[in-house]
Amino acid sequence: MSLFKISSQESKQVIDITDRLAAEIPKGHAGTVHAFVKHTTVGLSTADLDPGGTDLDYLDALTQMVPRLDFRHPHDPSHMPDHILASLVGPSVTVPVARGKLQLGTWQRVVLFEFSGPREREVVVTPLQHNLQ
Repeated sequence: MSLFKISSQESKQVIDITDRLAAEIPKGHAGTVHAFVKHTTVGLSTADLDPGGTDLDYLDALTQMVPRLDFRHPHDPSHMPDHILASLVGPSVTVPVARGKLQLGTWQRVVLFEFSGPREREVVVTPLQHNLQ
């Protein structure tokens, strides 16, 4: 298991962490790699990050899913949509690995969805070996 940190620059941002995640995979590893973010206002997933604003398309679409309500979050009610968005995306992603390389589709990237930045975030990485017999 290892850990790396990512710093967001915006309040809402999609950050490609594919290369950083790949760097944590042991050489020759076969199985999967699991990444988990240790925060409640950030999520991990895979996404197509074509140039020209697909990152903003994701953020716009996700933000539209959360209704405007009178939230009761005791810490800061205006901050509650960030928690809901992170829950919708989820805190982790698992990717197959063969010969030490992520087995992603042609357009897939592993991304961190920041919903309450800018902040420094921690990602825990666990390579898992599988015995297929």
